[in-house]
Amino acid sequence: MARLLGDVPRERPVYAALAGAVRGLIQDGRLAPRTRLPAERDLAAALGVSRTTVTAAYDRLRDEGHVASRQGAGSWTALPPVRWSARPTGEAVPAAGKRFGRAYPVPETAGFIDLGCATPGAPAIFEEAVAAAVAELPRHSAGPGYEPAGLASLREVVAAGYAARGVPTRPDQIVVTTGAQHAFTLLTHSLAEPGDAVMVERPTYPHALGALRGRGVRLVPVGVNEGWDMELVAGGMRQAAVRMAYMIPDFQNPTGRLMPAAEREALVGAARRADAFLVADETFADLALDPDAPREPPLAAFDTGGRVISVGSASKLLWGGLRIGWIRTTAPLARRLTLAREPFDMASPVLDQLIVQELLLRLEEVRADRAATLLPSRDALAEALRATLPGWEFRLPDGGMCLWARLGAPVATRLAEAAERAGVRVAPGPVFGVDGVLEDYVRLPYVLPPGTLRLAVERLAHAFQEVREAPAARPVTAYV
Repeated sequence: MARLLGDVPRERPVYAALAGAVRGLIQDGRLAPRTRLPAERDLAAALGVSRTTVTAAYDRLRDEGHVASRQGAGSWTALPPVRWSARPTGEAVPAAGKRFGRAYPVPETAGFIDLGCATPGAPAIFEEAVAAAVAELPRHSAGPGYEPAGLASLREVVAAGYAARGVPTRPDQIVVTTGAQHAFTLLTHSLAEPGDAVMVERPTYPHALGALRGRGVRLVPVGVNEGWDMELVAGGMRQAAVRMAYMIPDFQNPTGRLMPAAEREALVGAARRADAFLVADETFADLALDPDAPREPPLAAFDTGGRVISVGSASKLLWGGLRIGWIRTTAPLARRLTLAREPFDMASPVLDQLIVQELLLRLEEVRADRAATLLPSRDALAEALRATLPGWEFRLPDGGMCLWARLGAPVATRLAEAAERAGVRVAPGPVFGVDGVLEDYVRLPYVLPPGTLRLAVERLAHAFQEVREAPAARPVTAYV
């Protein structure tokens, strides 16, 4: 707890500064709800403050609803109902057009702007790849078309890609799936039983959370807004007896963070000690905005016991309409997964697999195309936010497709509702969390053209102004 808090701000009163620091840990997900808090005397000693200061800080947090206590049972973190307050005096949002009540006019030339989906259109060479795949299709059409493990030729290409990144892989270690979501659902049903503990990042990919909830597992979140804290990860795995951990080490969705090699090695070591499977979502791994930048090794490069299972996908790198993904694992588990899929999904579409194969054979062209498109859009979005919503905080990621913006107030769900009326859809932070935190974040993809993103920010500014000017309202249930 003391390490997470760091140096407690010394502004007066100190107890209020300490309460604010703990509140921040709870709101951004680094300190999970229902986490038992240290005893007042112990935390005071660790922080170098008086016990009276810690007691007063706990009292304030208890009054706010961020701490719950019971006689003889101690205190633990909690989430209060979300309430909305008026904009602080003197803070202004630049106007971007006339307002009409609580809904803003949507220019007909722009139409509705969807920032809820972080998926771009197909790359420039897509038509060539389709033509090549169609030409190849007759070689496969004489057979039944069912290849539960995937086309042998595609599995060879995917395996060669791992080998090129320092992870020797045979085609029989690859299972082609109908998208990454199918891959993850298949792994969830094969590796975890209802009631098992599964570690997830907070924030993380929402549809993975949906698959895990559907399986009835017990979710163990670990915060990654400030990066991966391997001490917390290892401790959580050990204490919760985690069966499986789902991580996105490459341009994490939605934070955009890239896990360093040393932390990857530590993560694999923690999974080995906890006897847990480690599922690495590599959907964004090839989406560096500088294609020539040195790449971090895959998590599987640090694995010696078949504990790391890698999931790849065509949806972000190639095109969302290509419902093709893949799993890299040990050959025995690959065979088990192939058998497990047959009652639900006999095989993936042959033509889609051939198109993906053609595109992966020209991977460097695709990576360069993506970088050339995404980088100007990222910079345009960042520039517009700095100019129009200077109070929002974000870091520029070196890859991926999203900015993870902090609003400075827990109003993300209400902002998403107001933004929809203003003609732009955004995903509020709680969508990406387990337990209703992250209300002060929104995910902003930069997959649309720069001009469209600038207009989207103008509309968001209007929506944010509406939310901040709204009178105090009833508690609002978090959007999950």
